[in-house]
Amino acid sequence: MAGSHQSHPTAPRASTDTNLRPAVELASLIRRGRVTAAEALEGALDRYERFNPAVNAVVVSRVDAARRRAAQADAALAAGECWGPLHGVPMTIKEAFDWAGTPSTWGNPAWADNVAATDAVTVARLHQAGAVIWGKTNVPFMLSDWQSFNEIYGCTNNPWDLARVPGGSSGGSAAALATGMASLELGSDIGASIRNPAHYCGVFGHKPTYGLVPADGHAVPGASVDSDIAVCGPLARSAADLDVALEVLAGPSGWDARGYRLALAPEHRDTLGAFRVGVMLDTPVIANSSAMIDVLQRAVDALAAAGADVSEAVPDINQHEFHQNYLMLLRAATGALADDVTWNDAQSRAHRYDDGKGDYQSLVDYAMTMSHREWFMHHNRREGYRQAWAQFFDDYDLLLCPIAASAAFVHDHSGTRPTRTIDIDGRQELGVDQLFWAGWSCSVYLPATVAPAGLTDDGLNLPVGMQIVAPHLGDRRSIRYASLVERTLGGFVAPPGYE
Repeated sequence: MAGSHQSHPTAPRASTDTNLRPAVELASLIRRGRVTAAEALEGALDRYERFNPAVNAVVVSRVDAARRRAAQADAALAAGECWGPLHGVPMTIKEAFDWAGTPSTWGNPAWADNVAATDAVTVARLHQAGAVIWGKTNVPFMLSDWQSFNEIYGCTNNPWDLARVPGGSSGGSAAALATGMASLELGSDIGASIRNPAHYCGVFGHKPTYGLVPADGHAVPGASVDSDIAVCGPLARSAADLDVALEVLAGPSGWDARGYRLALAPEHRDTLGAFRVGVMLDTPVIANSSAMIDVLQRAVDALAAAGADVSEAVPDINQHEFHQNYLMLLRAATGALADDVTWNDAQSRAHRYDDGKGDYQSLVDYAMTMSHREWFMHHNRREGYRQAWAQFFDDYDLLLCPIAASAAFVHDHSGTRPTRTIDIDGRQELGVDQLFWAGWSCSVYLPATVAPAGLTDDGLNLPVGMQIVAPHLGDRRSIRYASLVERTLGGFVAPPGYE
């Protein structure tokens, strides 16, 4: 049975199913008339009917409209017209993005009737590139968890093991990709929400440089400004797909588009040895799973054996202080979205942080309600960290590191997120500790790509992703290196039962 709890083989076979191929390959097949857009869509829908009842990745669908668009795409090709690089490719998008006529609830029952009147800029750009969007994928409440469950749509399961989480907040996105229900996905990331699900589900994800991809149409009701740290970006089954998707999604919008133009530096290097790469597989700040680190170490060793120039290196930054700075800025940003009741509760408890309480909830309460002057001090400190990262990239092209503390953990909806724990080598550690790896690149606005690195050999055989951090606006650099990692290590493989 798909997604059963039995042990999986350590090297699942790559599938030849068209709907598990990279989006760029499927788009090529459609353009050359080898597959029709209608056939590609029906293949995705067939997988949806077979797999979604157990996985619950896709929570909103517009099948009839998608079938009409696929038919139009085929008619356009027959007339010699190609809409763009994603012509006819079936895909889904994260539920929080505005898609005219569909709800954007963010998993919040209070926003169940928040139906978008227009498309988000990113959604419109995907349409303009020829994509056939047919559904929306599940998220956690307010996009604030590495599990993807809420009272509106229920719980999404990891196809590698239904008892485990798919990640969050783009958890439905990664699960839809891993099962072949979608060929490309649109997600967002403020605390690893693209990178964490990619890691847990064995797919690729790219967190762009802050501000590179417009966030218009990815906002809570009533918000007209972008959130600090948060970005929008793609998830996919290959690095090439990420590159094409970024080309489609990136660039100024609105007033900025009147004068600004995007010109990302191209990346022509095509061998592992052409990049000088730092490697950081552990940190003193949090506990990390030895099974996960073993996978990453084997991956680094395989890259080195294939000619990669890798060495242990880390930016000259106090990691404990950096992590504290990220948490303050992160929870200030997410706290700004809180309703009045939540904010008032936080304000009533904020004194606990000043009183010396070191628990995570006290920090959240304080960060949510601190003054702008305090926020500016944290922001100013972040600018110093950005300078330290820039100095690191004077010597290294990239940094390889984890994106979480472990592979996918078992569902746990008890208590509150700040109090939940996960198993790390037989010990229960706070799940929110994983925010260290999330913030290591996110807090300082840097791009980072996650590529599959292998499966754990602890009897669970769960996927592990490698985070590839690049300098400011070096998005194509990390994606290119991810393609070389893919070439060397094998890239995406379907979970057993979904081949």
